[in-house]
Amino acid sequence: MTTPSTVRRPRTVLAMGPRVRDALFDAAALDRLAAVADTDPAVVVEDFAAAEHAAALAGAEALLTGWGCPPLTVAALERMPRLRTVVHAAGSVKHHVTDACWERGLTVASAAAANALPVAEYTVAAILFTGKRVFDAQRAYREQRRRLDPLDLLAGAGNHRRTVGVVGASRIGRRVIELLRPFDLRVLLHDPYVTREEAGRLGARPVSLDELALSSDVVTIHAPELPATRHLFDRARLALLPDGATLVNTARGSLVDTEALTAELVSGRLNAVLDVTEPEVPPADSPLYDLPNVLLTPHVAGSLGNELGRLAHAALDELERYGRGLPFAGPVRAEELARSA
Repeated sequence: MTTPSTVRRPRTVLAMGPRVRDALFDAAALDRLAAVADTDPAVVVEDFAAAEHAAALAGAEALLTGWGCPPLTVAALERMPRLRTVVHAAGSVKHHVTDACWERGLTVASAAAANALPVAEYTVAAILFTGKRVFDAQRAYREQRRRLDPLDLLAGAGNHRRTVGVVGASRIGRRVIELLRPFDLRVLLHDPYVTREEAGRLGARPVSLDELALSSDVVTIHAPELPATRHLFDRARLALLPDGATLVNTARGSLVDTEALTAELVSGRLNAVLDVTEPEVPPADSPLYDLPNVLLTPHVAGSLGNELGRLAHAALDELERYGRGLPFAGPVRAEELARSA
């Protein structure tokens, strides 16, 4: 029987896009992968039905997954009779972990906690920049190209005692609240699963979603994509936001009624920082690309560039824990997926 002092190198197969493998694993990460797993990093599976991967999958005890991993269906799992665990070197596992995995009794871990960090950093940067009205200042300076009077140009700007409404005490939402602590901001929180006492410990005041919308200078969304959260910010709730408020969305585009938000943005009443939209890529003629009160980015808040190394090592930490017979630090449980990203 495996004990915490026993170190095993489970037979592991990488299931992700080849470019994702290359981005995640530099030389140091590959060396560590070889130390904690019995694997061939040159074998990267994008199709569980591919004949050339049949032998590798048949012997796999662990899958190290990433972006581009295909769904683990019943048919896919039949090709992996020895599979016992799935470790995901990214955030959400909903795209590939299916009910068949739980029925099989597989354990699942994710590097979601590591992926939450850059999203929270992006969000805090957006909150502070929009409070300071940096985008307005940059646009005016670019257009007028002369000395500007900030007292006139940016009247009412600043982050002193601004109110920030955080929707969802997810890993990212909690990290955002934590990162905002050094600043002189009021933080509101809406999350139906968080008690008043827990919200207080986090450093936020719990409120209803409508009160949050009515009272916030900036609203930042960190709720999961669920049927119940679709268009959480619909036309009526967007209308509750104060004139000049900013909506930040780094979660999922479906949480906001894009048509209703676009109408508010075109009118100039609201501002937005949008890293996600519905559809994921707006049509080429969407006003969102050109509106001066919108910062639109192509889903870049999550781990990119040198941040991917953090994901790789977080996943390798989990794989090493599995090999030592230790519990995962970031386990994913079936019952939690119903209310998580």
